[in-house]
Amino acid sequence: MLDSKPCDTQVTKGARVSIHDGTKLDNASEDRTIVGSLQYLTITRPDICFGVNYVSQFMHSPTNVHFQLVKRILRYLKGTLGFGITLKKDSLYSLKAYSDSDWAGCPNRRRSTSGFAVFLGCNLISWSSKKQTTVSKSSAEAEYKCMSVASA
Repeated sequence: MLDSKPCDTQVTKGARVSIHDGTKLDNASEDRTIVGSLQYLTITRPDICFGVNYVSQFMHSPTNVHFQLVKRILRYLKGTLGFGITLKKDSLYSLKAYSDSDWAGCPNRRRSTSGFAVFLGCNLISWSSKKQTTVSKSSAEAEYKCMSVASA
Protein backbone atom coordinates (compact mmCIF):
# COMPACT_ATOMS: atom_id res chain seq x y z
CA MET A 1 0.00 0.00 0.00
CA LEU A 2 2.99 2.31 0.35
CA ASP A 3 3.33 2.54 -3.44
CA SER A 4 -0.40 2.99 -4.04
CA LYS A 5 -1.87 6.05 -5.71
CA PRO A 6 -3.74 8.41 -3.29
CA CYS A 7 -7.42 9.10 -3.98
CA ASP A 8 -9.69 12.07 -3.23
CA THR A 9 -12.64 10.24 -1.70
CA GLN A 10 -12.85 7.37 0.74
CA VAL A 11 -16.07 5.85 -0.66
CA THR A 12 -17.02 5.61 -4.33
CA LYS A 13 -20.33 6.88 -5.65
CA GLY A 14 -22.81 4.40 -6.99
CA ALA A 15 -24.63 1.34 -5.78
CA ARG A 16 -24.05 0.10 -2.24
CA VAL A 17 -22.16 -3.11 -1.66
CA SER A 18 -24.08 -6.07 -0.28
CA ILE A 19 -22.93 -8.71 2.19
CA HIS A 20 -23.02 -11.27 -0.62
CA ASP A 21 -20.90 -9.39 -3.22
CA GLY A 22 -17.54 -10.90 -4.13
CA THR A 23 -15.77 -14.05 -3.02
CA LYS A 24 -14.87 -14.77 0.60
CA LEU A 25 -11.30 -14.07 1.67
CA ASP A 26 -9.15 -17.04 2.63
CA ASN A 27 -7.52 -15.09 5.46
CA ALA A 28 -10.02 -12.59 6.87
CA SER A 29 -7.79 -11.63 9.82
CA GLU A 30 -5.84 -9.07 7.74
CA ASP A 31 -9.06 -7.27 6.79
CA ARG A 32 -10.31 -7.30 10.38
CA THR A 33 -6.99 -6.02 11.73
CA ILE A 34 -6.94 -3.08 9.31
CA VAL A 35 -10.58 -2.15 9.98
CA GLY A 36 -9.96 -2.34 13.73
CA SER A 37 -7.01 0.01 13.37
CA LEU A 38 -9.10 2.39 11.28
CA GLN A 39 -11.72 2.47 14.03
CA TYR A 40 -9.11 3.85 16.43
CA LEU A 41 -8.03 6.39 13.83
CA THR A 42 -11.55 7.88 13.71
CA ILE A 43 -10.83 9.48 17.09
CA THR A 44 -8.66 12.08 15.38
CA ARG A 45 -9.98 11.74 11.81
CA PRO A 46 -13.77 12.27 11.87
CA ASP A 47 -13.76 12.54 8.07
CA ILE A 48 -13.36 8.75 7.78
CA CYS A 49 -16.17 7.82 10.21
CA PHE A 50 -18.68 7.03 7.49
CA GLY A 51 -16.28 4.91 5.45
CA VAL A 52 -15.04 2.95 8.46
CA ASN A 53 -18.61 2.40 9.66
CA TYR A 54 -19.49 1.15 6.18
CA VAL A 55 -16.68 -1.43 5.96
CA SER A 56 -17.20 -2.52 9.59
CA GLN A 57 -20.57 -3.96 8.58
CA PHE A 58 -18.80 -6.68 6.60
CA MET A 59 -16.21 -7.79 9.18
CA HIS A 60 -18.00 -11.05 10.03
CA SER A 61 -17.60 -12.37 6.48
CA PRO A 62 -15.35 -10.13 4.36
CA THR A 63 -14.96 -10.65 0.62
CA ASN A 64 -12.53 -9.34 -1.98
CA VAL A 65 -14.99 -6.52 -2.81
CA HIS A 66 -15.10 -5.44 0.85
CA PHE A 67 -11.30 -5.55 1.06
CA GLN A 68 -11.13 -3.22 -1.96
CA LEU A 69 -13.24 -0.72 0.03
CA VAL A 70 -10.80 -0.96 2.95
CA LYS A 71 -7.87 -0.35 0.61
CA ARG A 72 -9.63 2.71 -0.82
CA ILE A 73 -9.86 4.22 2.69
CA LEU A 74 -6.12 3.60 3.12
CA ARG A 75 -5.44 5.31 -0.23
CA TYR A 76 -7.60 8.26 0.90
CA LEU A 77 -5.58 8.50 4.13
CA LYS A 78 -2.35 8.47 2.14
CA GLY A 79 -3.55 11.53 0.19
CA THR A 80 -4.73 13.40 3.30
CA LEU A 81 -1.92 12.88 5.81
CA GLY A 82 -2.06 16.51 6.94
CA PHE A 83 -5.74 16.33 7.92
CA GLY A 84 -6.93 16.08 11.52
CA ILE A 85 -8.73 17.98 14.23
CA THR A 86 -7.54 21.54 14.75
CA LEU A 87 -8.59 23.70 17.65
CA LYS A 88 -8.65 27.45 17.16
CA LYS A 89 -9.26 30.31 19.51
CA ASP A 90 -12.62 31.63 18.43
CA SER A 91 -15.94 32.79 19.75
CA LEU A 92 -17.00 29.85 21.90
CA TYR A 93 -20.54 31.15 22.29
CA SER A 94 -22.05 29.64 19.17
CA LEU A 95 -23.06 26.00 19.18
CA LYS A 96 -23.98 24.54 15.77
CA ALA A 97 -24.99 21.03 14.80
CA TYR A 98 -25.28 19.53 11.32
CA SER A 99 -26.98 16.23 10.61
CA ASP A 100 -27.83 14.08 7.61
CA SER A 101 -29.12 10.60 6.89
CA ASP A 102 -29.62 8.36 3.91
CA TRP A 103 -33.03 6.75 3.77
CA ALA A 104 -32.92 2.95 3.54
CA GLY A 105 -29.29 3.03 2.38
CA CYS A 106 -28.45 -0.51 3.55
CA PRO A 107 -29.31 -2.88 0.68
CA ASN A 108 -29.70 -5.86 3.01
CA ARG A 109 -31.92 -4.59 5.83
CA ARG A 110 -33.08 -1.21 4.42
CA ARG A 111 -31.98 0.69 7.53
CA SER A 112 -30.79 4.28 7.27
CA THR A 113 -27.36 5.60 8.21
CA SER A 114 -27.28 8.82 10.24
CA GLY A 115 -24.45 11.19 10.87
CA PHE A 116 -23.94 14.45 12.71
CA ALA A 117 -21.24 16.94 13.62
CA VAL A 118 -21.40 19.46 16.48
CA PHE A 119 -19.25 22.61 16.49
CA LEU A 120 -18.49 24.98 19.36
CA GLY A 121 -17.40 28.11 17.55
CA CYS A 122 -15.33 26.74 14.68
CA ASN A 123 -14.09 23.71 16.67
CA LEU A 124 -15.50 20.25 16.10
CA ILE A 125 -16.42 18.79 19.50
CA SER A 126 -18.66 15.80 18.73
CA TRP A 127 -19.49 13.63 15.72
CA SER A 128 -21.07 10.31 14.89
CA SER A 129 -22.01 8.12 11.94
CA LYS A 130 -24.02 4.97 12.57
CA LYS A 131 -26.83 2.85 11.27
CA GLN A 132 -30.26 3.61 12.75
CA THR A 133 -31.70 0.89 14.99
CA THR A 134 -35.09 0.74 13.23
CA VAL A 135 -36.32 0.95 9.65
CA SER A 136 -37.76 4.37 8.73
CA LYS A 137 -40.92 4.50 6.62
CA SER A 138 -39.91 7.75 4.91
CA SER A 139 -36.90 9.97 4.33
CA ALA A 140 -38.46 12.59 6.62
CA GLU A 141 -38.68 10.06 9.45
CA ALA A 142 -35.02 9.11 8.94
CA GLU A 143 -34.03 12.81 9.06
CA TYR A 144 -36.07 13.43 12.25
CA LYS A 145 -34.44 10.46 13.97
CA CYS A 146 -31.04 11.81 12.97
CA MET A 147 -31.83 15.31 14.28
CA SER A 148 -33.06 13.82 17.54
CA VAL A 149 -29.80 11.93 18.07
CA ALA A 150 -27.73 15.02 17.14
CA SER A 151 -29.62 17.29 19.54
CA ALA A 152 -29.33 14.77 22.37
